[in-house]
Amino acid sequence: MFSSLDISTSALVAQRARMNAISSNLANLSTTHNEAGEAEPYQPRYVVFQAVASGSNGAEGVRVSEVQIDRSAEPRWKYEPGHPDALKEGPHKGYVAYPGVDMMSEMTNAMEAARAYEANLGAMAITKDMHQQSLRIIA
Repeated sequence: MFSSLDISTSALVAQRARMNAISSNLANLSTTHNEAGEAEPYQPRYVVFQAVASGSNGAEGVRVSEVQIDRSAEPRWKYEPGHPDALKEGPHKGYVAYPGVDMMSEMTNAMEAARAYEANLGAMAITKDMHQQSLRIIA
């Protein structure tokens, strides 16, 4: 009956997952070790959305299809020969590999996700108001 609310709810859940991935990327901007403790920079995460039918009327919502790890992101090399994770040999001797996360892109993505979240909250408020007005007309 309230498929428009279901659609907006699915979008809110999806955008929250996107914000979680963005905040994880920003929080690990200087992480030089992976989960196993090896000297490997953090790999950024990105959320992939997928349209999903949410009712018999053909309306569609959205869901998180997967959270991908971007293994192709090139690390940022910073010359810090005294750092414990600095390479001891090779062409990057004395350099430390930091995650290839672009703070400006992540902040832009965060603003976009926040605006999408706010837009869906607005759509839910309007839908709720329309349903209340319909009930007043009927009663």
